[in-house]
Amino acid sequence: MDELASAHQPRMFSLQKIVEISYYNMNRIRLQWSRIWQVIGDHFNKVGCNPNEDVAIFAVDSLRQLSMKFLEKGELANFRFQKDFLRPFEHIVKKNRSPTIRDMVIRCVAQMVNSQAANIRSGWKNIFSVFHQAASDHDETIVELAFQTTGHIVMITFQQHFAAAIDSFQDAVKCLSEFVCNAAFPDTSMEAIRLIRHCAKYVADRPQALREYTSDDMNVAPGDRVWVRGWFPVLFELSCIINRCHLDIRTRGLTVMFEIMKSYGHTFEKHWWHDLFRVVFRIFHNMKLPEQQTEKHEWMTTTCNHALYAICDVFTQFYEPLSEVLLADIFTQLQWCVRQDNEQLARSGTNCLENLVILNGEKFSPEVWNATCSCMLDIFQTTSPHALLTWRPAGQEEELSRSYKQGDRVIFLMPLCSVSGMSDQKLFAGLLIKCVVQLELIQTIDNIVFYPATSKKEDADNMAAAQRDALEEVAEEGVPGQGEQGMYRHLSSQHLFKLLDCLLESHTFARDFNSNNEQRTALWRAGFKGKSKPNLLKQETSSLACSLRILFRMYCDWQLQDSWPDIQTRLLLVCSEALSYFISLTSESHREAWTSLLLVLLTIGQPLTVLLSPQSMNLNSVEEGTLII
Repeated sequence: MDELASAHQPRMFSLQKIVEISYYNMNRIRLQWSRIWQVIGDHFNKVGCNPNEDVAIFAVDSLRQLSMKFLEKGELANFRFQKDFLRPFEHIVKKNRSPTIRDMVIRCVAQMVNSQAANIRSGWKNIFSVFHQAASDHDETIVELAFQTTGHIVMITFQQHFAAAIDSFQDAVKCLSEFVCNAAFPDTSMEAIRLIRHCAKYVADRPQALREYTSDDMNVAPGDRVWVRGWFPVLFELSCIINRCHLDIRTRGLTVMFEIMKSYGHTFEKHWWHDLFRVVFRIFHNMKLPEQQTEKHEWMTTTCNHALYAICDVFTQFYEPLSEVLLADIFTQLQWCVRQDNEQLARSGTNCLENLVILNGEKFSPEVWNATCSCMLDIFQTTSPHALLTWRPAGQEEELSRSYKQGDRVIFLMPLCSVSGMSDQKLFAGLLIKCVVQLELIQTIDNIVFYPATSKKEDADNMAAAQRDALEEVAEEGVPGQGEQGMYRHLSSQHLFKLLDCLLESHTFARDFNSNNEQRTALWRAGFKGKSKPNLLKQETSSLACSLRILFRMYCDWQLQDSWPDIQTRLLLVCSEALSYFISLTSESHREAWTSLLLVLLTIGQPLTVLLSPQSMNLNSVEEGTLII
């Protein structure tokens, strides 16, 4: 070290002699040689980082020659000396920032791989560690050379010597992940993802090699070694890519991750899925951290959105193993999505819930249906835009809490603007999204119970029949919804009653808001929702229409005879309240919005003509003819 200390003319005589002595002592037994290398290897670490490039180049080249000779000898089973011998390359590429020296280290390691791949065993870990360091470099030459060699290892060497490289398989995938996350070279990133996909194929094609490989992790059960050594490293690194990279790269990573699940998930054990989705759900947890608002919005509308649909696809494909371990978590995630102030993500949440139930509902047990209906009820209640009834312009907040009735419950609310401190426009934007979610949920229930587009077709048929004065023909065709596509036949009366609670709460809220002209005017003047007074007519009518369809269908269902008294009571109450409310309407546009609702009452509800007499509805002051009109 003293000889090398001169900045201008270092002497390398002793360094050269150390190299020669190392070469001549290579045939010593491993125990002796490892003690010698502890000293000499540390010396090469220091010399390889010498500020004088001539010294560092000589050290790296000497290391290369020694390594090549040592690799030619091969490595016996249960020995790990290659790992110690090649460690100076790791140290030098990590500590020496000289592009010349880093480039030389990469070339030396690449030469070893090309000429001695068959003899490398424990040294693979060092090789991938060197390339991992190079992967994050900004020098294109270094990154390209390191990636070319890494690609050669994955595509060619693994194919020929996979068993010898199993111990470093996770290091290989981690190295590829680092190439993906180097934002300076997007083409390399995409190619690295393709190589990770290829690594998954090795796991699928050679599970026995992973099971039989013996190493230090003998505490892992033989049945789980394929997961711990193979699948988990691949899928975990893809999840890291999703959380670290820019949009196009993370989107490709997300696609590949779910492609792997769909292609090879049939080989996964049930508890593997549990571990896997703990990783997958990190995609959403990442958004719970404070970030720039624009980045958060982009993440939600792209990555979260894509992941949500992909999770539901995987769940549908592997329903049997996943229903026990994943369903509750999926419902929780869907609830989280619809509660975010992001309209697209909220719509996607309700859409995924609908697809999930329609595609898998036939396999649901009563307990799963309970959980599903409870999830819908929770989403309805947490996305109800309560502040529409409680908001007051600045300076006019009421000190006392307000209340209104929803179903059989009284909801007490404080004015949000005085509590939250949010600006009105931000509050209004959030309320608009909640209004959208309410409409989406109403449509979701309708689509689940009666299958998508069924109710719209019935409404169109009813309108056409009304225009040609042939409503009786429609009624004679039978009760709508009797097709076998929807989930109605899989739902018990209690499940249907729970869905009715959702719909009727939503209807009551919308009706209360639409009747509150003073509040609507105040919101309109404050700039809420466009040029005309805000209203919830669509929510008011669609929620009631769906409720009536369900109730009429239940009333005509012989399999629900035991529940007919409850059904009749609910039906009479809903119909009488609905007609009473309609008769009280003074706005022509509001009455016109009820056209489809009245057609539902007059067609589907025709068998209940006797029950819906004015006397049974306590509407004695109203003539029967008025009701029909």
